[in-house]
Amino acid sequence: MHKIDWNHCLAAVWRARTGQLREIRRIDPVRLEQLLGVERQKAALCLNTERFLAGKPANNALLWGSRGTGKSSLIKALLQRYRDEGLRMIEVDKDDLVDLPEIVDSIREQPQHFIIFCDDLSFEEGENSYKPLKSALEGSLELPPENVLIYASSNRRHLLPERMQDNDQARVHNTEIHFGDAIEEKISLSDRFGLWLSFYPINQTEYLAIVDHYFADWQGDRSRLHADAIRFAQGRGVRSGRVARQFFNSCS
Repeated sequence: MHKIDWNHCLAAVWRARTGQLREIRRIDPVRLEQLLGVERQKAALCLNTERFLAGKPANNALLWGSRGTGKSSLIKALLQRYRDEGLRMIEVDKDDLVDLPEIVDSIREQPQHFIIFCDDLSFEEGENSYKPLKSALEGSLELPPENVLIYASSNRRHLLPERMQDNDQARVHNTEIHFGDAIEEKISLSDRFGLWLSFYPINQTEYLAIVDHYFADWQGDRSRLHADAIRFAQGRGVRSGRVARQFFNSCS
């Protein structure tokens, strides 16, 4: 495996075809203060990350919910905030999770603290590529290294598809709900993330506040700007920080 100088490299991406980590030189410059409407999630994730960097117990994190609500941006923004405190980040595609043990082995002895970033993480019926992820989250015979956490974003709360027939096996015994094997398997994966952060669609007031943030220096008619922003969001069927940014890119 190619050796990376983590004293100077802030982030890398795993390339399964070559079996190597490739340094990321053009890092997304997104910063925490640019992310609006997610103050609760931001505070919780920062606190968890600060505990991690301080050598205190910290949790793997699953950020789940509606598309375009800032899940991935929030994770990426941590790098700009905590890079000088030794935080490093490695992005691993869902399809490459089978290589996770090798990736973790390559960094477990490093002095820096690493977040393994899995973006848009979800699995379909019959897939078993999440099994290495289970081991990395809680370990097997060998405990996970103390300098590695996994932060993942997903549109699914339990990462795996949930079907109505899965509930047919659920039963109540002594007032306690016992799920069937299908649901237990799905919940067992997401349960390994100790920190769950949920993201929901924003309302129109919050959406326009984000638009105003992007158009802080706008000298034109702001009422007309808001009307155009609302029509732009209606054309996409969703209000989100991502849509506000796309509107800014199309008009500024």
